[in-house]
Amino acid sequence: QYRQGNTLINTIKIMVCIFLVTFSQIIWANRLIHNVTGYTSSDDGIVQFSVLIINDDGRIVATGNADLIEAYPDADLVDGNGKFVLPGLHDSHGHVSSQGFLNVELNVTGITSLEETIVTIADYDRANPGSGWIKGRGWNQVLWPVKEFPTAADIDSVTADRPVWLRRIDGHAGWANSKALALAGIDDDTPDPVGGKIIRDDNGKATGTLIDTAMGMVTAQIPPNTKDDLRNAFLAAFKELTSLGLTSIHDAGIDVDEAEVYISLADNGEMSMRIYAMMWEAGANLDAIDKPIIAYGNDRLDIRSVKLMSDGALGSRGAAMIDPYEDDTENRGLRMYTQAEVNAKVKKANDMGFQVGIHAIGDFGNRQSLDAFEYAQGGVASPIRNRIEHSQIIALDDIPRFAELGVIASMQATHATSDMNMAEDRIGSQRIRGAYAWRKLIESGAVIANGSDFPVELANPMHGLYASVTRQSRTGLPEGGWYPGEGLTRGETLHSFTLAAAYAAHQEDRLGSLEPGKWADFIVVDRNFFTIPTSEIDDIMVLQTWVGGEMVYERCEDPESAECMN
Repeated sequence: QYRQGNTLINTIKIMVCIFLVTFSQIIWANRLIHNVTGYTSSDDGIVQFSVLIINDDGRIVATGNADLIEAYPDADLVDGNGKFVLPGLHDSHGHVSSQGFLNVELNVTGITSLEETIVTIADYDRANPGSGWIKGRGWNQVLWPVKEFPTAADIDSVTADRPVWLRRIDGHAGWANSKALALAGIDDDTPDPVGGKIIRDDNGKATGTLIDTAMGMVTAQIPPNTKDDLRNAFLAAFKELTSLGLTSIHDAGIDVDEAEVYISLADNGEMSMRIYAMMWEAGANLDAIDKPIIAYGNDRLDIRSVKLMSDGALGSRGAAMIDPYEDDTENRGLRMYTQAEVNAKVKKANDMGFQVGIHAIGDFGNRQSLDAFEYAQGGVASPIRNRIEHSQIIALDDIPRFAELGVIASMQATHATSDMNMAEDRIGSQRIRGAYAWRKLIESGAVIANGSDFPVELANPMHGLYASVTRQSRTGLPEGGWYPGEGLTRGETLHSFTLAAAYAAHQEDRLGSLEPGKWADFIVVDRNFFTIPTSEIDDIMVLQTWVGGEMVYERCEDPESAECMN
């Protein structure tokens, strides 16, 4: 009898709650967007809708069909004009300040020859006279006819009287002129640091290219960016990224100054998108923050993760491999930590409540990271949701360990299509079976959070959607896709850029899908991702971007008009 009475009371309570929630939604629903073809990921798969309802707080009230219009008679009707709506896209691994600095520093991305790169450096020097450092990024010797690392002498031929420092596109190698090398105290006798390499010619002379930790000898001589510099870079990046349909970014490695600038921007209401930030290392940066920052500044900022580095990059043969490289049989890549060191760093961060994301490209780096997580987590899955950033080349025996340990595979689809011209040369036909192995990871039960690693790759997420589905370059090569069996379906792809990405940031209860109670972060695009030919996916154009029910970007029909200029 007691149980029956309790059940009746609970039933009444539930009915009252349903009524109050429904009534409050009717009262507070202020915008009803109809006549759209919308899709959202959910725990049950892809859901389609034609009506989207948003309340005054900037949250989703409901999605559904045209019948909803009568249920919300007081809402402002917005005609979607038959356009297409998707949840706001998340980039699960990007570098926001670096993207912003591309607008003010020397950008040599995509240049297809050393000679043209040298001309670009000379032009920049003439346009920006002075004696201070020339800094920039983007060179990639793999794109050049002679695929060899550049030298200091190459820059010296046009700019010898001021220091020049250019990071490789992947950020794991740098190119200095002789002036910069001299300021850093690097000569032919300088030893390689742990986790780094000074490239030398056949005579043992330092050439001017530095790999991974060796770069620190030069960067230590460069005046640091001021907080005003960082603020301007962040704001420039926000403007660009929202125009591409990105509403949330996982910023993969920030220092204390960057954290303080983010907090200031959030305090001032200047963040037009959401940032989930990872503090560099588990040392002084982490100690300065002390505890996770969650849903700060009207839910625009989270700092609850730590970024560690296990190895370098594949393009510079710095990715740590269990066995030697196929095309460099004396080289196993660069190892940043001993196992004991990475174990201690992960344990410290996890014990403080911080998730850890470890950069791991090579199969050794991935195994070391999984071993560290297994140690810190006591051999079982953890609610902390540790991550491996890139998860690029994995020994087949290690793939099931992601799901077993609850480790997120934070991967970037365009890395596969950018690396396919050299990856198999580097690691051979056997290890390639565990490389960029999205299908194997999905089928093992792992969660894949997708992204780009901008500015290593272009920030446009449509390129990532396209690469996930096709496994092809933007010119459609190779025909049928590169190892196409590892591709994702369109539904899996959207999930990886939305709800799975939110899950990787502990945000799935408030972001990642257009479901009631979540923030109204969505984009309006010009074509249907689910029905267009695969060849058109990377051509999808963002017409509007909304964050928290507020439109933060609208594409101008005439970019040259005065209205657009403003």
